[in-house]
Amino acid sequence: MRVIVICCLAPFVSVSAVAQDRPPNIVFILADDLGAHDLGFAGSKFHQTPHLDALAKRGLRFTQAYAANPLCSPTRASILTGLWPARIGITLPACHLPQEIFEQTLQPQAAPDRKCLVANSVTRLKHEYVTLAEVLKEAGYRTGHFGKWHLGHEPYDPLHQGFDVDFPHWPGPGPAGSYVAPWNFPENLGLTGQPGEHIEDRVSSEVVKFIRENKDRPFYVNYFCFSVHAPFDAMDELVAKYRRKVDPNSPQRNPVYAAMVESLDAAVGRVIATLDELGLAEQTIVVFFSDNGGISWDIDAGRSTRFAADFTAPPTSNLPLRGGKANIYEGGVREPCLVVWPGHAPPGGQSEALVQSIDFFPTLLELAGVKPKQQLQLDGVSFAPVLRGGRGARDTVLCHFPHQTPASGQVPASSIRRGDWKLIRNYADNPDQTDRFELYNLKDDPGESHDRAAAEPARVKDLAAALAAWLAQTKAVLPKANPAYDPAARPAPVATKKKKRAE
Repeated sequence: MRVIVICCLAPFVSVSAVAQDRPPNIVFILADDLGAHDLGFAGSKFHQTPHLDALAKRGLRFTQAYAANPLCSPTRASILTGLWPARIGITLPACHLPQEIFEQTLQPQAAPDRKCLVANSVTRLKHEYVTLAEVLKEAGYRTGHFGKWHLGHEPYDPLHQGFDVDFPHWPGPGPAGSYVAPWNFPENLGLTGQPGEHIEDRVSSEVVKFIRENKDRPFYVNYFCFSVHAPFDAMDELVAKYRRKVDPNSPQRNPVYAAMVESLDAAVGRVIATLDELGLAEQTIVVFFSDNGGISWDIDAGRSTRFAADFTAPPTSNLPLRGGKANIYEGGVREPCLVVWPGHAPPGGQSEALVQSIDFFPTLLELAGVKPKQQLQLDGVSFAPVLRGGRGARDTVLCHFPHQTPASGQVPASSIRRGDWKLIRNYADNPDQTDRFELYNLKDDPGESHDRAAAEPARVKDLAAALAAWLAQTKAVLPKANPAYDPAARPAPVATKKKKRAE
């Protein structure tokens, strides 16, 4: 494991005088591609998650929690900076690519079968953004990042973004090669693994080691799990267990994915058990979240050949929500979310307050008694009052996705939810390449199956204006109609070259 100490920058923060002598520890656990209903406490009857179910009984569950983007890197950036992906320019999970792109631009051209010119995503989290780790480090916290990063190669890695420790110091989009050892990490990392060892077991063990080493000082653990992202690979005995449980009539029935969820749950349980053992649970804030929705569409790539026969169904289902990963319908952006802080957040509680991934930054600073300087720009708003029984400050959720993802059926789009109403702006998606709008009432129609746009033109106009104002304020790059579009053109053949790892 690589460990370095980085010299402090100019002070960002001060610790509030009303804070305790020792500020609370923070453990932030982020699952990858975990759907809103993939856990037992969230309604899954197929996946077994006893440790996360127990954790839910300790804290407050948010049922209206949103990722800032339906894909991973943008949401990760939003958590660490408190800024919209539209403002940062990281709107795709492209940060593992070798190209260093620091400003988002519009593609100059597109194939004639595409209605839209889409954006090129930024590929590195620039140093100009102040991260949550940097703020907490300045306040005296020991900071550690564990697991998936996917926000840039060196020097845009965790060790240059405020973290004292980074394990396994890997910029890739998933575990190298597989979840089960032997892995294919670069030799210089010294991470080969014992045959049959699960990467989540190893990473969570490093989290446990970090907690033990820093039990006498405030610490911030950033555990960004590899699970349950591709490659779809799992422990043989767990896959066999779920094969016996498969109900062919259930929307969740993929035994490989279920096994991956159980390994994630076990890793979380290992971390929480350590906090209990060391007597740290009472002074530790634990957050559990996911970076985007689960994959609810059939996949061709990223499957282990050992389990190819098990993929008679998509990895998961987000029903009753529509869509999934890489889709701005609710299934792609609404996430499981828990906040646990004994003596503060009500145990076993549930809140319908709107929260979004950009809100964790200000919320955790407020809970820790850490005050940022006024010049620190944040798009997020603290939902700490909700944890104390009050009302949340957020009434609007926004998302900008200027890309096309054929696998999920997503066209370039932006969305706004205000109250119960959600408007989606699909760029250049009408036959004449004008923007197409969809409108849903999520209270009456959580599955977004009844488009109300034609029946509610005044509401469409009002929400579209609010969405446009936000896009202008964040200086978002907007897709435009493709001048070369030909309705008769056929899509180019899809490349069949096998990739070494899922991207």
